[in-house]
Order: sequence, then C-alpha cells, then structure tokens
Amino acid sequence: MTDTVLAEENALLKARLAETEAALVDAVEAQRRLESIVSELRREKFGRRSEKLDAEQFNLPLEDVELAQGVLEAAQEKARRALKGQGAAESGRPNRNRGHLPNHLPRIERVIEPECTLCPCGCGEMAKIGEDVSERLDVVPAQLRVLVTRRPKYACRRCSGTVTQAHAPEHVVPGGLPTEVLIAQVMVAKFGDHLPFYRQAEIYTRQGITLDRATLGNWVGRACFHLRPIADHLKERLKGADRIFMDETRAPVLDPGRRKTKTGYFWAIVADDRGHGGADPPVVMFHYAPGRGAVHALRFLEGYRGRFVQCDGYEAYDKLTRIDRLEGPWTLVHCWTHARRRFVKRLEKDGSPIAEEALRQIAELYAVEKSVRGLAPDARLAARRNLSAPVIAAFRPWLEAQLSRIPRSSKLAEDIRYTLARWPSLTRFLEDGRLELDTNPVENQIRKIALTRKNALFAGHEVGAENWALLASLIANCKMCGVDPVSYLSDTLRALLDGHPKSRIDALMPWNYQIPSSIAA
Repeated sequence: MTDTVLAEENALLKARLAETEAALVDAVEAQRRLESIVSELRREKFGRRSEKLDAEQFNLPLEDVELAQGVLEAAQEKARRALKGQGAAESGRPNRNRGHLPNHLPRIERVIEPECTLCPCGCGEMAKIGEDVSERLDVVPAQLRVLVTRRPKYACRRCSGTVTQAHAPEHVVPGGLPTEVLIAQVMVAKFGDHLPFYRQAEIYTRQGITLDRATLGNWVGRACFHLRPIADHLKERLKGADRIFMDETRAPVLDPGRRKTKTGYFWAIVADDRGHGGADPPVVMFHYAPGRGAVHALRFLEGYRGRFVQCDGYEAYDKLTRIDRLEGPWTLVHCWTHARRRFVKRLEKDGSPIAEEALRQIAELYAVEKSVRGLAPDARLAARRNLSAPVIAAFRPWLEAQLSRIPRSSKLAEDIRYTLARWPSLTRFLEDGRLELDTNPVENQIRKIALTRKNALFAGHEVGAENWALLASLIANCKMCGVDPVSYLSDTLRALLDGHPKSRIDALMPWNYQIPSSIAA
C-alpha cells in the first residue's frame, strides 16, 4: 500500500471522525435544550407537585417538547450514520408505520433499484431475492375545482310542442358558487378545527378565489337552516337517556347597541354509555342561552325522561331536584374531578399535607374506576362496593376530623366543606353501576367549544350563537362516532335537499352514516 493511499485513508477517517464529533455535539446540545424546556414547563405550568402525585404526569405531549425531541432524534440519527456508514440508521430501524395506514388511501408506489445489479465477482446479472417495503404518509395540497353541470334539452323533430330537460338539483345556495362539499368544509374548518372565517378567506385567496367572511357566513347560515331537522332529532334522542351529563361555558356575543360583547352561555348535554358497555351511540347537544340561571337548564331539559344528571357543584342545578315531573325530580350526581381540583390547588399553593392525603384517597377511587371501565353495570357496581366503598367509608370521617383541626376561615376548610356538603351525590356511584365518578364526557366536549371561542373571540349575534351551537353539536357527534364530519355534512345536506323523508330521519344520524362506496373501495 503506497503512502498516497494511506494518506487518503487517514484523511477520510479524520473527516468522518470530525463529522461524527459535530453530530454528537449537536445531539448533546439538543438534549440540553430539551431538558431545559421540560424543566421550565414543570416549574411554570405544574409547580412542585402534580394533581396525580406521579412524575409521569409531567411528561405531557406538549408541542414544544415534541419539537425539541425531533431535533434530538435527527441529531442522533446523523451521528449513527456517520459512525456506521450512510444508510445504516435507516436499515436498522423498524417500519413503524407499515400496516397502520388506512386501506382506503391510494398507494403510489416507486421502486428504487441499485445503480448496478451486476455481480462484482463477474458472474453476471444478480437475481432478486426479496425487498424491503416502507409506507410513508404523503399529502396532495388542497385544490379547488370547478364542477360544470350541463342539462341537455331534447325536443321532437316532428312536433315543436314538446321539450324535455332534467330538473336542476337543489342546492344550499341556489345559483351560487359553492357545492355542498365546500360548504361542509367551511363549517368543519370553523366549528371543528377552530379556524375563523377570515382566516379561511385568506387561504382561499392564496388559490386565487376571493371570498369574504360575510359570504362564508351566509353559506353556513343557509346550511344551518337545512340541518335543523337533524339537530331536532338529536335532541329527541337525548330525551330518552336515563342518565345525562350537563355543563356550561361562556359564549361572548356582540351587543351592537353598546358596541361591546355581552356574556351568554353554551350549555352542553351528553349521553354516553360507553363507560359501562352500553350499546347506544353517544350523543351530545349544545344549546345557547343568554344566561347561566336554572331557568335555562330547566328549559333545555323539558321533555327529558331520564333520572340522573351528572354535573358540577353549580347551585343552579340544585333546582332540578325540586321540580315536578311525571318521572319524579332529577337526581344529581356530582363530580369528583371538581372536588379533586380544589385539593390540587391547596397542595400547589400551600403545600398542604392534608390536601395531599385527600388526593391520594381520591386516586384510589380512580384506580378502581380504571379497572372496571367498559364492564357491565352489575360488574362495576360489585367492584365498587368491594373496593371503593371502604375508601369512601374511611374518607368522610377523616375529612371531618381534619376540618375540626384547621381554621374555619381557611381555604382548605372551605374545600373540605364543599366536598362534605355534596357527599350524598358524590357517593351515588356506589348505588348504580351506570353512573360515572366525574363529568369528563361533557367537559371533553365543552373544551372544544372553548377552543373555537378563543379563536373567534365572540359570536356576532345571538342567532349566530345558536347556529354555532347547532353545528358544534353535529360535528361533535361525528367525532364521537368516528365519522368524517366533512363527508357526513355534505352527504346529509345532499340527502335533505333531495327530499329525504322525515319519517326516516334516523337514517341520517352520524351513528348510522355509511362511508360512500367510492371511498370504501
């Protein structure tokens, strides 16, 4: 081996070593930034302790953390490639996405052949003995298109009195620009993906289509008119539920006369039996009201035939237990999550050992619930009476004892009194296996309304808020049933415009929606 060859190999090794060292430096720096972000999030967002008293609670999938994690992984992969040679990192990693992408997505295949398939020993062409296959998710940017509808006219050549032509189909906007699919996309973008009209208008402008927010709002308002029978049937379906969840959240509405916003409220009602293995589909319905008083709750629940309302400790719900109904007054089931949050706050602010112990006992109740979720009501009830009832039996006298030891005016005493005052309704889950420990099913739905509210700031008027509630209801039901809301809304609008009979309106509910054959194939 000549000195020239040795010098070239040494130079190549030095270059690879330098590249590896640079990649490792990048990896260490990325690791440091990731640890710094996590540390700051723990300190600023959660304080010294978490609600679950478990270090894993800190490892939330926050976007900034995931971004830093991606930087770290890329740096590490680059270091591995530099150490083992180009391509080693990819060949050693499993194809994690293979087999998990939906079958209805089109597959665009490409084959990457080696530069040369001749045997280096001079034996000739090599034979194919196998292949590695990977699937990656790609996207075709959204593209607007123009649907041209032609309706030929026919006339008899022998007589001039007869002309035939197919009837023009009904549309949400007669003679207007949008198809039902486009209107459905606009509705879901705002009320499902929290993208206000003005931002959508900017997106369409980038494709050369000028649409102002007023035009988009008009389209959506027309669609709401046609979709009203669907919302009415959803409400009728909810009326038959034996147990419902109920909650409310603010809905700022523009008050034109004062040039300010006034505070209205969205009320959410949910029926969800999946926790005890129920066969009925989950249903959610939003309503708008100008206030938060009991009168609105009573109005929304008029005609309901159920027995239980699972709710928070807001005093307006107490009036439900004093109304005359054929089915008898409502029975309230209060939420352990709301009681727990009070003790979490005391632990974070004051470091109270009493609050910490209260949280541990509540955590035991949730551990039991986790083990019985999805089981039949009888099995859930048996497990609760065997495992949760002893915790409840010891928890109340313990709270009473702690209350006698601390100042009556303290915040902790106030939290303990809140819990004890609602003890019968907090422990009602020990009487019926269908009941839940908390109101999470309805809070999860309310949270989506809050996201749209954050981006849209306020509703333009009360009618707009009512339409907001209607569309949020339809989209939320689609998501709960695992249905694509754009496909559902566009197909449902088409069916209603084509004269779908009212007697078969249940066939248009999200839980009965069938994926179009063109997609399923």
